Amino acid sequence: MRRAKTPMLASILNVTHLVTSAGYPLLFVLVMSEAAGVPIPGETALIAAAVLASQGKLEIVLVIALAAAGAIVGDNIGYLIGRKGGRWLLERPGLFHRQRLEVLRVGEPFFKDHGPKAVFFGRFLLGLRVWASWLAGATRMRWSSFALWNALGGISWATAVGLIAYLLGHSASHAIEAFGVYGLVAVLLAIVSAVVLHRRHASRRPHSDGEDDPATSGDATRRGEPGE
Repeated sequence: MRRAKTPMLASILNVTHLVTSAGYPLLFVLVMSEAAGVPIPGETALIAAAVLASQGKLEIVLVIALAAAGAIVGDNIGYLIGRKGGRWLLERPGLFHRQRLEVLRVGEPFFKDHGPKAVFFGRFLLGLRVWASWLAGATRMRWSSFALWNALGGISWATAVGLIAYLLGHSASHAIEAFGVYGLVAVLLAIVSAVVLHRRHASRRPHSDGEDDPATSGDATRRGEPGE
């Protein structure tokens, strides 16, 4: 069991060390590469950089800005790759052939029905974060729609993950070591879901209250009319 954990912890520590050494340029490259379809720990780099910012070694504003820019640029590169030859690359025999076919099988109909939502929320999910831009290009999603939702998703992701890691500081790095990036993403998604549900509930209450008011006021008016 201890050996099974070692590679993941080693990769996290290595990313933290690399971001500490190379700083902003490496953060941008790692996030951009992950967004373009290379399965490397771009989000871990963002979290590591935000933790370093909480220690005064980096500036959190620059960390968030570079992560957002890297995500947007990388996703557009991935979109172009998917548009030009994404289907061929996903279907060709070779390494991870079965997994690539599964990505295409599940992702293609989903993108056709829920393209904008998939691009936005895919930024927060590990599997989709790596392949979303390819799938958007391979399914011929309109670039104008992709560019808008990709930018919104990239900025929201970099801001949310960066600020959470910055505010948690050392706790964020301990959480990564204990639960992995999936655990932090799960917490983030839980927070986002709670906010969305709260807003939906709040938006429905005034509407339902407003429907009761006319009837109530009408009854009160009729009761207040003098009899003839």
